[in-house]
Amino acid sequence: MKRVCRTIGMIKAALVLLLAVALMPAASRAEVIDRIVATVNGHIILQSDWDDALRYEALLNARGLSDFSDDDRRAVLDRLIDQELLGQQMNAASFQHCTEAEATAQIADARKQYRDADKPEGWQSVLSNFQLTEKDLLSHVQRQIDLTRLVDAHLRPEVQIDSKSIEAYYREKFVPQLKQSGSNGVALADVSGQIRELLIQEKVNQLLVSWLQTLRSESRVIVPGANPFSPEGVQTQ
Repeated sequence: MKRVCRTIGMIKAALVLLLAVALMPAASRAEVIDRIVATVNGHIILQSDWDDALRYEALLNARGLSDFSDDDRRAVLDRLIDQELLGQQMNAASFQHCTEAEATAQIADARKQYRDADKPEGWQSVLSNFQLTEKDLLSHVQRQIDLTRLVDAHLRPEVQIDSKSIEAYYREKFVPQLKQSGSNGVALADVSGQIRELLIQEKVNQLLVSWLQTLRSESRVIVPGANPFSPEGVQTQ
């Protein structure tokens, strides 16, 4: 039963340089504030949004930013695009939005991954390392939970799990896993509810892939430049 529950339950020198910059003509000192890395139906995703998402994922997964490969970074951008596509569907669905208390509870789980993060000063040190504030993190978590609930409200009604599917999962996967781990047997009746929820979540994930493909095909998604990691592309000042 614990195995099933665990399965369910799963992101800135010297004085000479300063003087040189200060003496430059004003037009030459124009500072690039941000860069557009993607647009989704006209909505702009900036480099800063991407960086924030990287820091957010890194913190919640206890990963160093240096651990993210180019492929990892691109995957984060792809998820940002998907989240924007889903966010644009928000008004078409009815669900209970995440409260601050619910987001705080999830953040509390993330804090357990860091030594001394149970103390305020330790947690502030972690946030500082990832260049995030409590407000930043709370906002990210609330949006993520809202998107999860949006997906659930949109797709769960389409999912039907029959007793044969539950029995098959119990017989072909659950029982062999129990035997492999050396755990005592558990009756099907005691875990059928958990197995049903697991199968529902698996089906919802499959439907989500199809839904996102449809949303992308019906939307205008632009990533400036062939290589989103190059310094080229549209810039805003």
